[in-house]
Amino acid sequence: MKRKIIKINEEKCNGCGLCAKACHEGAIGMIGGKAKLLRDDYCDGLGDCLPVCPADAISFEEREAAAYDEAAVKANMAQNAKGQTHAHDSGAPNTEAQAHGDCECHHGHPHEDNHGHGKCEKQHEHVHGHSGGCMSTAFNGAISKNTSSGCGGHNAPAGKENAECGGHNAPADSADIPSALTHWPVQIKLAPIHAPYFDDGDLLIAADCCAYAYGNFHGKFMDGKITLIGCPKLDMINYAEKLTEIIKSNHIKSITVARMEVPCCGGMEHAVKQAVASSGKDIAPEIITIGIDGSLKE
Repeated sequence: MKRKIIKINEEKCNGCGLCAKACHEGAIGMIGGKAKLLRDDYCDGLGDCLPVCPADAISFEEREAAAYDEAAVKANMAQNAKGQTHAHDSGAPNTEAQAHGDCECHHGHPHEDNHGHGKCEKQHEHVHGHSGGCMSTAFNGAISKNTSSGCGGHNAPAGKENAECGGHNAPADSADIPSALTHWPVQIKLAPIHAPYFDDGDLLIAADCCAYAYGNFHGKFMDGKITLIGCPKLDMINYAEKLTEIIKSNHIKSITVARMEVPCCGGMEHAVKQAVASSGKDIAPEIITIGIDGSLKE
């Protein structure tokens, strides 16, 4: 079948390995100091690897390629996770985890992320002895105390809203807080290209999970902005084309991108940057990254 798939320019590749870490499908590996697409059917075509490449060595191309095989990816990642577990038990360094950006934990048990891809973004049931850089708060069937210094809002004073940290403990009358939404529709694929509200507008382009992860999303980010939302993982369309036309056809004053810290949101960030470049407009998008615990990432 002919489909969109990544292409790696080996001459430009500097061997940094960031693309391999960003690819949570395990489609990219480092061979001979260069990034390689290991198998066509491991690449889902979302392009999480594109925005992290400092050498601009990765692009999309349309060509004959095997269809994305989710079952094969899961089997491969499960095998990798099993190998990592054995490395933990034997005391051997977890080189596979380092190569693919997985958690460098020392639990002695496998980790999977929210999509079953073998990364440490899942809520851990066991947190003792955790010395790695996991992105999640520990859970034991329910939300537990966040003992880190990062501000996720879980431990805000009772009855008070912590607006900066996601506002998990909003006051009882929070249902009366007005929406900051000014127009409809908000889905990128449904939004019109020409609309009066775009003129002289400040545009917020957000991954749709952001409003659920950050409790005060309306007040903190949406207020005074024209909001468009989408999910590059679910929609499986090229947002860049639609956004290019919107930015090119209207006088947009500023663009803010709100994304989650998970790798698949890299597709949203890349699409916006590509759209701005294609539009010919001189606008520098502001990128806001939200953690799965509701915190804001640098």
